[in-house]
Amino acid sequence: MTAHSIAATGDPGLQPERTALAWSRTAMALAVNALLSMRAGLVAGEPWLVVVGVLLFAASGGAIAIGTVRRRQLAGDRLVITPPRGALAGVALATLLASVGGIASIFLGGG
Repeated sequence: MTAHSIAATGDPGLQPERTALAWSRTAMALAVNALLSMRAGLVAGEPWLVVVGVLLFAASGGAIAIGTVRRRQLAGDRLVITPPRGALAGVALATLLASVGGIASIFLGGG
């Protein structure tokens, strides 16, 4: 996939900024889920939940990196409108991993 870009105007609107901020919110949500998963793993004595938490922290770092790249793209002379390769699939995978870890921690903590 090639990157498509358009000439930057003086006021591109708020949508690109909201998109860049969404990556930061996603990273924060992943980090919180990582902490919850790691805590549940340590309390329940389940090392796989700790591993899920570590993987979520890595995904959170990736989301922060994508958000930083996006903000830099918005500050340039041209607006890049193509998402980074694999970014959307990575976020979907991290969300699935967070969901599975959260559900597992509920079932392990409730029993």
